[in-house]
Formats: sequence, C-alpha cells, structure tokens
Amino acid sequence: MNNFSRRDFIKTASKIVGVAGAHSAFYIPELLSAEQRTLRIGYLPIIDSAPLLIAYANGYFKDEGLKLARPRMIRSWSTLSESFMANKFNLVHLLFPIPLWMRYQNRIPVKILAWDHTNGSAITVRADSGILSFSDLGGKQIAVPYWYSMHNMIIQMGLRKAGLTPVIQPQNKRLEKNQVNLFVLSPPQMAPALLGGKIDGYIVAEPFNALAELKIKARIMRFVGDIWKNHPCCVVVMKEALVKNSPVFTAKVVHAVARAQLWINQNREKTAKILSREETRLLPQSYRILNHALNEYSMDMYGSDSPIHAIRHPEWKINRVDFQPYPYPSATHVILSEMKKTLVEGNSRFLNQLDPTFIEKDLIEKKFVKEAISNLGGMSKFPHMDLTSPWEREEIIDFAI
Repeated sequence: MNNFSRRDFIKTASKIVGVAGAHSAFYIPELLSAEQRTLRIGYLPIIDSAPLLIAYANGYFKDEGLKLARPRMIRSWSTLSESFMANKFNLVHLLFPIPLWMRYQNRIPVKILAWDHTNGSAITVRADSGILSFSDLGGKQIAVPYWYSMHNMIIQMGLRKAGLTPVIQPQNKRLEKNQVNLFVLSPPQMAPALLGGKIDGYIVAEPFNALAELKIKARIMRFVGDIWKNHPCCVVVMKEALVKNSPVFTAKVVHAVARAQLWINQNREKTAKILSREETRLLPQSYRILNHALNEYSMDMYGSDSPIHAIRHPEWKINRVDFQPYPYPSATHVILSEMKKTLVEGNSRFLNQLDPTFIEKDLIEKKFVKEAISNLGGMSKFPHMDLTSPWEREEIIDFAI
C-alpha cells in the first residue's frame, strides 16, 4: 500500500466516509490527491449560485475535509461554460440546458449531480411599457441570458401560447407585429439596457429582476415559478471523470451543497446578508436587493388585486426562489421536449436524437444527492415535497395567457 499503514488507512477512510454527514460505506475510500481535494468553483453573480457560495462561506466544504480557494465570479454564461470546459473550474452551477449542449453537441463529458434551486426567475419590463402579458410582447426586443437556458425555452413557450413568433435577427431590422426578437445579454447588462431603452424587457434569474425593480422602477410581468411550479433552473455540474474516479470527493461536494440549500431555506435574510457587498462581497449586490430577491413575493405587491399581477397562481404557495437538490426525471422530460422546439443560434439538431430516458441515465447522476438528502433527514426537510411519492412528481405548467 505504498508504505501507507493499515492503521493510517483506517484513520483516513474514517475521515473520508464519516465527516459531516456520515456518508455511507457504499463508497470505496480513495486516497485523494491535493488536486482532487481542492475545489475550484466558478459562478455567476446571481441567486442561483447561493448554494455553492453558502457552502463556502459557512464552511460546509471545509467540514467535509475539502480544500478550496475563494469561488471566482464570472460575468457571462459563455465565459463560465468555456472556463469549465477548459478545466479552470471543477465545480459550477449551469443553466440546465447547458450540460445537454456540452455533452451531446461538444462531446464534453459532464454530469449533473443535483438541482441548484427552483423558481427564482422573472420576466421584467419597463414600467411605462404597457406590457402586461405575453400577448403584449409582439414587436418587442427581449433579452435572454443564453440560448441554451430555461429562460429562452420558457419565454418561447409563452410566446407560442400567445400566438407570437420568436425570431433571432439584428435589432435594427423591422419586426412584424406578431414577431418577438430574442438575443443574448449577460445578466449584469440587462437592467442598464432596459434603462437605456435598448430593449423592451428581459427574462433572467434573480437578483437582476429585484435590482431593476428597486433601482430603475421596472416592473415584473410574470414570475417564471408562477408559470412552471417549482421548475429547475441551474444545476450542479462536475466533469464525469472526477465523479467516477473520486466518488467520495463527489459525495462530500454534494452533501455540502445540499446542506447549504437546507440552511438557505431556513435563513433567507442571513443568506442575503452573508452574500451581499456589505459583508463577503461574494455577490456584488446590496443586502437590500438580495433580500428582496429572496423574500419578496407578497400578494399585496404582485397579486390579482395589485397593478402588477405577476402572480396568477397564489394557490401554488411557492416562494420567489426555493432550494432543493433532487433532479426530478419528469422535469428532465419536459426540458428535453421543449428544447427541441426552442429557437437558438447555431445547430441544435443534436437535440432531436436524444431520448429523455437515456438522458436520465447518461447525463444525470442521482445516487450522491439521494444519499445527501437521506443524511440530512430526508425529503421532508425541503420545501414543497410530496412525501407520499418523494422521488416522483407531476410537472404543473400554466401560462395563464
């Protein structure tokens, strides 16, 4: 055993398997190299990144015996995706469709290990635009954060429901009344573009909707979670080789992230404070904006009796954003089916060859997150779970056009 004594092996194995969550002996303890023990986290400055950032800030990764530098903030999905593919990071949160594109178009072997959060996005428009519903988006310029995004997929679902046609063309080209021009902007560019009149609206993750509300008096047209109940958005992603070769390392990462999700659900205001520019500066926004993004979902402000009416389904009893890690297969089926209909720049024909049952086995690895949930007390600890059938659910989508 390379001069590694039996006593040392047992001691190391106990630490690997037993730290912070008693990971099951299902995993064969491996002797991790310094590289394997070191997390390199990349993230965008959005609420979606909160589980990775809180796991870092609260010391959950360290509790698992992992080493890591301060997570590195990236400003656009394209840069984060390229950096991850180039191995600058070994743990990232990505919009759910991006790993599809990576693995099956670019042949980059990645694995989705967990959902990062649910809900947490909205369609934001200028307050004086007169845009109150999808039907009002005809002839408008709407920004999305990435072609392979839940946002691009869902906005196009809504446009089709309203009888409108999404197009991708230069902004100076004339639009027909039934056309909606879509183009990519990084999330930090969206509110300034809206303020400057360069776009009519955007769909994006928080806190860039909250920021526009508070800073430039923009208006939420609809919360995306009010369209698709508890939909996934970002997912936790690592390279397949690391997952396969270092299952204990992977289990520790997933346990720390799920633990952070549980803590965030119970400590929303503290989360906003920790991540804010006033404290750790892990996110560049103020506590006021982050707290609004995490907590403000009142019927008084957004319900049917308000001028905004961004919430059409109060009976769903969701939050503006929630955090739970289990990747429901039913949602994967919806995403793959709808992405096949979604207009993107470039060749997306590879999607037509994909089957959701195959994707579930090939792209998504559930064993780590299932064990993490069990170690944390079970699915009852997370919000909006049907405990009679915790590993299955029915997807509820209603655009209320």
